[in-house]
Amino acid sequence: MDLRNKYIFDGLFGLERETLRVTDMGEMAKTPHPFTDDRFSRDFCENQLEIVTPAYGSIKELMDGLNELDSTARRILADRNEYIWLNSNPPHIKSSEDIITAEFSGAKYDYREKLSRRYGKRLMLYSGIHFNFSFTDEFIRSVYDGREEYEEFKNALYFRLSKQVFRYSWLIVLLTAASPLYDLSLDSDGLSGTGFDGYASRRNGEKGYWNKFVPILDYTDLNTYIASINMYIKSGELLSQGELYLPMRLKPAGENSPDALIRHGVNHIELRMFDVNPLAPLGIFEEDLCFAHYFLIYLTQLPDFEFTPVLQETAVRNHKSAASYDIDSIQINGYPARDAAMGLLEDMTEYFKDFPKVISCIEREKTKITRNQRYCTRVYEMFKDDFQYKMFDFIKK
Repeated sequence: MDLRNKYIFDGLFGLERETLRVTDMGEMAKTPHPFTDDRFSRDFCENQLEIVTPAYGSIKELMDGLNELDSTARRILADRNEYIWLNSNPPHIKSSEDIITAEFSGAKYDYREKLSRRYGKRLMLYSGIHFNFSFTDEFIRSVYDGREEYEEFKNALYFRLSKQVFRYSWLIVLLTAASPLYDLSLDSDGLSGTGFDGYASRRNGEKGYWNKFVPILDYTDLNTYIASINMYIKSGELLSQGELYLPMRLKPAGENSPDALIRHGVNHIELRMFDVNPLAPLGIFEEDLCFAHYFLIYLTQLPDFEFTPVLQETAVRNHKSAASYDIDSIQINGYPARDAAMGLLEDMTEYFKDFPKVISCIEREKTKITRNQRYCTRVYEMFKDDFQYKMFDFIKK
């Protein structure tokens, strides 16, 4: 990928931020979803507020838009004496009755009920941030080689990128994990107190958002990939494409389904591994999204490869491993995580060597590794004495 291309750093950027609504006592809100604007949705449960931004032409504009929506949401919730729980792990759960399935109608409600029976309601309380990215049409046309139909070329570009994102998703987890603590009630009714079981990000680790099996997909091309997803759906192992809990998704415009991907092609790629970071006023730092953008550009220029079943299983294992708190215990492809991460970051530094702004962003990420400044360590120290009380006190300020 030629960095001299004038469109190389252009893109469209969107974000979906999930959080839970809590009462002025720090308990899970049981009130109906109070928003009518489509930009304020909910995911699994009725009190899981999902802010959905439009697509913006820059990450700065995206963060400004998120800030505006966040302010609106907080203002509406304040009138109801409710707050946004800015953490990927939920607050104290008195009982399973606290978890009210989102009150959609028809198939959307039935789907969530089936998920609760398959995985348990507690798993569905994890909240995260999904970062959506698409290349501009100007950029794709500037690299289009004319050897195939334009739409086929565009789909193939995103498809190759998706494999690289999956293969290296562990790096984003390592650098952005921010939810090491949880309330013990997440494990079972009747429990309370601060829990820590060795994760920097529980939702990205072994106890997080994963299917009960490792889906092995056919990455020959977009068509075979979609066919392999449909195979799992037809067998009943997946209820829908939405149940494919992998670190990234390829998504069409509008309806998200395998058939829509075939009909309309890929519109954007979704990165799903970001924790809601309580250290960031909006749940995520602008600099982390900028790094993710540069990382996507870097991954786009890597050579294509055959994503074998062994490599897919390894990618899942690396992702889960990177969610551990003790970085010195993490192995990535058999190497210490520090070495694996610094190797990638140094390669990025060489690739972007003529772009000081990008280098500065990469250097920021390096300090998380070299100076042990990962978010998870700071969050642990802030809330380790009493996760529930200190987290709620923190979000009220």
